Amino acid sequence: MKKMNAALLLLTASLLAVSAPFPAHAEAATASQVQGAARPVEIYFDDRLLQTEAEPLIIDGSVLVPMRPLFEAHGAKLIWNSAAKTVTATKDSNTLTYRIGELNAVFNGKPVSLMVPGQIVDGSTLMPLRFVSETLGSSVKWNPDTRTVHISSPLSLDTTVRWGVNLRSEPYANSASATGVMLSAGEKVHVIREVDAFWLEVRTQDNKHGYISAKPKYTDYTSPSLVDRQGEALIAYGKQYLGTPYEFGASPDQTNTFDCSSFVKLVFQDVLSIDLPRVSYNQAKEGQEVALDELRTGDLLFFSSRGLDIGHVGIYAGNNQILHTYSKKLGVHIGEFDGQWKERFVTARRIF
Repeated sequence: MKKMNAALLLLTASLLAVSAPFPAHAEAATASQVQGAARPVEIYFDDRLLQTEAEPLIIDGSVLVPMRPLFEAHGAKLIWNSAAKTVTATKDSNTLTYRIGELNAVFNGKPVSLMVPGQIVDGSTLMPLRFVSETLGSSVKWNPDTRTVHISSPLSLDTTVRWGVNLRSEPYANSASATGVMLSAGEKVHVIREVDAFWLEVRTQDNKHGYISAKPKYTDYTSPSLVDRQGEALIAYGKQYLGTPYEFGASPDQTNTFDCSSFVKLVFQDVLSIDLPRVSYNQAKEGQEVALDELRTGDLLFFSSRGLDIGHVGIYAGNNQILHTYSKKLGVHIGEFDGQWKERFVTARRIF
């Protein structure tokens, strides 16, 4: 009889443990166990489901999520120091630095407090969702009935459409992804994040969500991270033609041969939809002049050649290198920006 009573007590305790509400102060392991039986937490960023490699956890009343998709959804650039377990996130002129496990962080040089520390659980680095989102300017709403979190980024309509552009449901240029909405020149949009060198995730004035081209032809949006990506994209595309023969006066309508300016014209047109003049002398009138100590990848370098004040052009490839073509022996190649090129240098122009 005593054995039967003990078994009944054990069964009753087990049933109570399953039906009990989520404790306010749960350890990470307990939170994981409870969530295994509960409906998973879903997170929406500007009404789009945020995909994470690990399920969110609720710890001491705070939702913790994998840090990388959370920061990237906010358009922040992330640097992770695994040895120090420190994350540094930058967005526009803002910088957030935090060491996992601590209850304090540094935002723009000032200390800020966390209700719950970030944690590493099963190999995933988790950060408190509300802390990160609100620090970066977003608002957060929790719906306990549906176990959903809605993050809304601040709607600042500070980007202007320059040229009619399709709003797409996905960041791809195929016609199937178009939403049927054309944004006209002069319309204002809010940029949520830079997807890559070619796409921006945006919200419109009437709160439509989608993706538009990040090419400078279409909007006046720019940022250091975007121009870095676009500069690298130019060089990566141009490298596909390494070794292509040089031909003075090569037709711009083919890619079997290039001269210096036809090569530059093709790369800028194909990658960024920037239509440059055909010859280097006229290309040197585009954009704005930039000093040598301010060069960035993608700037154009102009040189004297063949008795002309400007007779040659190349693309600055970073690390004191030039992507260009000028001889039948080398064709399209990457060379050092030194020696004769420093002596014959005339000007540098920034096109985007």
